[in-house]
Amino acid sequence: MADLFYKSFIKANRWQMYLQGLGITMWVTVLAAALGIALGTLACLFNMQRTKDGRRTVGSMIAYVYIDVIRGTPTMIQLLIMWNVIMASSRNKIFVAVMAFGINSGAYVAEILRGGIQSVDPGQMEAGRSLGMTRWETMISVVLPQAFKNCFPSLLNEFITLLKETSIASAVGLRDLTHAADLVSASTYEIFMPLLIAALMYYIVIKVLSILFNKLERRLRESDIR
Repeated sequence: MADLFYKSFIKANRWQMYLQGLGITMWVTVLAAALGIALGTLACLFNMQRTKDGRRTVGSMIAYVYIDVIRGTPTMIQLLIMWNVIMASSRNKIFVAVMAFGINSGAYVAEILRGGIQSVDPGQMEAGRSLGMTRWETMISVVLPQAFKNCFPSLLNEFITLLKETSIASAVGLRDLTHAADLVSASTYEIFMPLLIAALMYYIVIKVLSILFNKLERRLRESDIR
């Protein structure tokens, strides 16, 4: 086992390939998460729009279709469509991956935020309107900040899920952590050890993030109590 580890990680400075792949994985995850939050917030707000008689607006129907289709289809299929069809002229694999995962994450963020908004006391909206603010101003200035705080743990979990999902980006040749393991396997003719090393690196990063997120969540809870 030690020989396999040396051959797959130490020899020929192969550990650098893993670290470079991990760096790309984190970069794609952070950018996709930012895009997902932006798209998800817009999709959520439009999806919740209704006319005075309770019917969906055009924006609401578009947002609903976006959320429904993205959540109802595999992420791998979305990535391949983005790479081979929508952005076939682009060879920037990082940009393609960020767009694919960001759009995918946005649909889930929209549903998370919808739950957060529904958990806010309806009186907050009425209070904002009574102060002369429009519905959109009240939503953005009063309701959304509270909604984000209520669903913050779920958003952090979505970030961790997104980090794991980016592993499929190796299917389009992105040199992420999973792809680094594939390259080492091709060089050493060993399959198990490179994949095990990649899995351990994913686990360590996610474990550290989980600990940090839990501490952050506890501090938010303590500030609420105070």
